[in-house]
Amino acid sequence: MQVEQGATLPVMEQPVVERQVLDSEVMTGAASGDALLPVLLSNVGGDMPFDEAEAARLEATRAEEVSGLLSAIRRLETIVEEETVALATGQKVDFDDFSMRKSRSMLEFVRLMRARMHLGGETEITEEIRQLREKLERNRSLLEMHYDAVREVATIIVRAIKDAESDGTYTGRVARDGK
Repeated sequence: MQVEQGATLPVMEQPVVERQVLDSEVMTGAASGDALLPVLLSNVGGDMPFDEAEAARLEATRAEEVSGLLSAIRRLETIVEEETVALATGQKVDFDDFSMRKSRSMLEFVRLMRARMHLGGETEITEEIRQLREKLERNRSLLEMHYDAVREVATIIVRAIKDAESDGTYTGRVARDGK
């Protein structure tokens, strides 16, 4: 079955099964246990040509959708770049603020992408998403490095506190017993 793009409507197909007709029975279109299956039928109005004004309106709508999606991607990129630069240069970083801003921007991006899935094939959008992915990977790498450093410093501090609080009662005995 061949289907033209934009010219289909989903409907339910019912398999036809003939039964032997008894006194009170009549011919039925589907057996009682048969499931309904989806099938695509041509949209009657879908193949009709439309005027240039309609084509221009559709193109303007598509351009507006692409522009909105690109704006959302670029806002997210800007936030990620700000955090990445702050981490790379050793500036003070407000992680709560960056996390909140990235979450909001990512939510906006995801909602727009879901609403405009048909734009996923646009080369400009595909390129912007690729660039965003690279920036997110760099940001993740720096955040991981920062986290590892914080964990290492915390371990040193905990060890120093334990050593300062210890009176040597247990540590001397272990050293003396060779265990």
